[in-house]
Amino acid sequence: TFARHVANRSEFMRLRRRLETMGGADMTTPEGILDFIAELTWDDLPPQVRRQSKLCLLDLIGVGAGGAGTKLSRIIRDYSALDMGGALPMMFDGRGASVSGVALAGGMTIDALDGHDGFNPAKGHAGCGVLPALYGLAQELGDVSGQEFLLCLTLGYELACRTAMAQHASVPDYHTSGAWVAVAVAGLAARLMGLDRAQTAHAMGIAEYHGPRSQMMRCIDHPTMLKDGSGWGAMCGVSAARLAARGFTGAPALTLSTDHWRDLGDTWLICQQYFKPYPVCRWAQAPIAAVLDLQKRHGFDSRAITGLHIVSFHESVRLGTKQVTTTEEAQYSTSFPCALALVHGTVLPEHVAEAALDHPEVQRLSSILTMGEDAAANKAFPNRRMARAEITLAAGNRLQSDWFEPEWDPTDPPSKEDLEAKFFNYAGPVLGLARSQATHRAVEALDHTATAQPLLDLLAQPIS
Repeated sequence: TFARHVANRSEFMRLRRRLETMGGADMTTPEGILDFIAELTWDDLPPQVRRQSKLCLLDLIGVGAGGAGTKLSRIIRDYSALDMGGALPMMFDGRGASVSGVALAGGMTIDALDGHDGFNPAKGHAGCGVLPALYGLAQELGDVSGQEFLLCLTLGYELACRTAMAQHASVPDYHTSGAWVAVAVAGLAARLMGLDRAQTAHAMGIAEYHGPRSQMMRCIDHPTMLKDGSGWGAMCGVSAARLAARGFTGAPALTLSTDHWRDLGDTWLICQQYFKPYPVCRWAQAPIAAVLDLQKRHGFDSRAITGLHIVSFHESVRLGTKQVTTTEEAQYSTSFPCALALVHGTVLPEHVAEAALDHPEVQRLSSILTMGEDAAANKAFPNRRMARAEITLAAGNRLQSDWFEPEWDPTDPPSKEDLEAKFFNYAGPVLGLARSQATHRAVEALDHTATAQPLLDLLAQPIS
């Protein structure tokens, strides 16, 4: 609860009164939400929320750096430079694009390596689309303070996660993250651009109407570069705000008129994000934990395995690609990451890079893995992602794990040191140690800097 995020009761009451009186509007109405977007300040954020914003930022940058080396990222950055020309430097590239192009390229670059944070009830990811849109807008404006940058990142998480829950409650299809990230990006873009309440409402309505409501399970069944729609949602949200600033009108955003906004400013959803220890779909991470536990407890070599079976929920079973040829197939699989973990003892970005996919022992284990659904695991999804493993060894031993859930859930989050180690594991091979260290220092100091530009300049530099 909100009270746990503040130092004492008097601080709780001060912040609560401040949030309740923003614009004099009810937080459960679209008008109250628009006031919240425009009037939220850094002082309104509890200490834990401020700390979390920097952890989320660092993690997203590390994943984006890792994703920048993929074929997907190279294609989308080439496209943005050539077809969405402008003067703003793209993340990890330096070439110029429009602010919408920068948002598109950055969102798809982070999404290219499936290691970014997420929100269980939404079955998706807020920060992946919010950060590159914020980066592009801040580059264009040129005078965004470090605190405002972190504040807008936090705001983006709050808007995105609540929009996601509202949207998923209203439609049967499971839409990609871009569908609801677009609405959040439009709101934070409107704030940064200084749009009035009416323009902000139009921007969010445009983004909701034009957002990429793509069916996520189609990409699960056929893993390709489409991924989670985050870059497209970031582009759509930025474009919506820029259209609204010019007088373009949109229908009211229906997602702003639901009960999912009732505790806005009280419960901070940025603190309810999970982080990923491995750069693959979250649905495969409980199976990874289960097979690694069996290997650790019984000490067998992967070559002794003759049978592998995973019991989990329906969506995890749908990650069914066994013989992978692309990094997208490797990331959207349950069998291949489990095989990687059993061979390497972990799963790192280099293990899902296309140059490493033809490892014969990994391919063998992936090919023999079978999967089955469990009714209790299905019922627990999406708030819990459960799996257990059964392994048969050449000697005839049949081993069965307990039920596992993914590591680094909000109920058992990683330490700051865990996330810093992950950042250097992901960013170091791509950016080099010196630039990675400079980026880490810039994130740590961001809430005490007059401008976010030093960090933006580090992110803009091309990778070698």
